[in-house]
Amino acid sequence: MIRLHIALELAYTIGEYGGDFVFNIHAAHTQRQRVVREALSLSQPQPSVVQTDPATGNRYLRLQAAPGPLEVRYDATIDLDHHMAEPGTIAEVPVARLPLSVLSYIYPSRYCPSDRLHRFAMREFGRLPQGYARVQTIRDWVLSHTTFTSNSSTSDTSAIDTLLSTVGVCRDFAHLMIALCRAVNIPARFATGIDYGADPALGPTDFHAYVEAWLGDRWYLFDPSGTAIPMGFVRLGTGRDAADVSFATIFGSITSAAPRIAIQAMADDSGRLIVPYHSTQALSTDG
Repeated sequence: MIRLHIALELAYTIGEYGGDFVFNIHAAHTQRQRVVREALSLSQPQPSVVQTDPATGNRYLRLQAAPGPLEVRYDATIDLDHHMAEPGTIAEVPVARLPLSVLSYIYPSRYCPSDRLHRFAMREFGRLPQGYARVQTIRDWVLSHTTFTSNSSTSDTSAIDTLLSTVGVCRDFAHLMIALCRAVNIPARFATGIDYGADPALGPTDFHAYVEAWLGDRWYLFDPSGTAIPMGFVRLGTGRDAADVSFATIFGSITSAAPRIAIQAMADDSGRLIVPYHSTQALSTDG
């Protein structure tokens, strides 16, 4: 088991008419990601509510803010008890046998137009042996054909844009891998979180986007950007693409500062410290 502590600080300036927020900054509760303790503080004395989407498990903080400055602070201690499996034992699941809750993740979505990439994906990956290794090959292909470049994309950049430009940030790597997986009928979803072990040369710790693919009987983790350590991902939310899981959806005239985020490994209650490491095993924080 790995214990991690995360701390987030978000700062905003609210216009004269106030504004509304939907935040997705609370660590998700899953069967293998347990929130040991958490705390939220707001600089404004406004009522807020945290609600959990029963379909995804995403936790949303909803808040109506008054004009002026707003600071949001969230910190949590999380235990990760990964399901680990040998990649060679994990098969793909035929569409006919996919659980109903997984079906939506084989369809095209706003940033992952997999239908437009079908012929390309079949040419590149359609003849590969099916299973975890094929998904890993798609992940490796995205990593080798795309260069991580800060500020190289916008909120309109789709998987096709990234394929053509060959540059992007973690969000773009994830969209491209998801679109290619769906194009060969492998369910894949967009995941947001805080990542442990990112290269400091890439800048301050930030929110991270990665991929979960449905294989065998659960969602397995993949990091097509290659910037961090998957064993150290703390999941915040999952969705079809970035449109579903923005860390902050804002309504009103509001300006924001860059988020301040920290993550560190901690000793558990018995005093044992396990630091996330790169593993050749397939990893999942799903049930």
